[in-house]
Amino acid sequence: MSVPVIALPGGVMPAAVRYAPLKAAVDGQADFHFKDLEVYAGDAPPPGYSITSEVDALARFADSLGLERFHLVGYSGGGFVSLAFAGTYPKRLLSMALFEPARVPGTPTAEEAAMDSGFRRVMSGLQGADFMHAFMALQLRDDVEPPPPPIQQPSWMGSRPAGLAAMMQAFTDYPFDRNRLRACEFPVFLGYGDLTSEFEEIKASVLGRLLPDIRIRRFKGIHHFVPPERIYTAEHVDIIRELWGGVPSAVGAA
Repeated sequence: MSVPVIALPGGVMPAAVRYAPLKAAVDGQADFHFKDLEVYAGDAPPPGYSITSEVDALARFADSLGLERFHLVGYSGGGFVSLAFAGTYPKRLLSMALFEPARVPGTPTAEEAAMDSGFRRVMSGLQGADFMHAFMALQLRDDVEPPPPPIQQPSWMGSRPAGLAAMMQAFTDYPFDRNRLRACEFPVFLGYGDLTSEFEEIKASVLGRLLPDIRIRRFKGIHHFVPPERIYTAEHVDIIRELWGGVPSAVGAA
């Protein structure tokens, strides 16, 4: 019997692109549903865009599928939304698998605030390609080069600078009591790469203190912007299968 899964992408790739390797790996073993972010529902961020609108839209999406409870997968900005949803509707989730959530909702620690302040200072006033380059560089370790832009930009890329800026502001504006996460009794997996900035270690430490049932894994040779197939490797997928209650691997199922 397949398990119900909803997957939220980050602020760049659409869900179908971000999660193609994971969906292929669990084909036939998970009822996989892609949910793109509301910030990209139109050509520009909608007026009054907020994380609350993302959380509400996710709840409606699950309702439209007839899912009272489900497994949630979130990456980057979708990871932030996943955490916000988990704290708002903890009884609706069977599990949550995160990879490098953009932020932890709620009042930041001093370390988080310092990192975020530096991030915003560098990004201030940048637009278009300059914005995207700085956005990537700031999320990598100092000795890691950002990946070069693709020779041919996909059609959806044009909306990303404005969408990312709107999401970053929405993260700051979102009111959230982090103690809500202590009520999340379902299992959680948090993965991050050792080539991504030190901010990932800070966020992992924060979530490790808040979530009662969390497993954290640092992946070698990985950063935030590697292709999805390098993130959702067989090893990573097996961890997620275990989180979903032992969904068998393709080899085991055969």
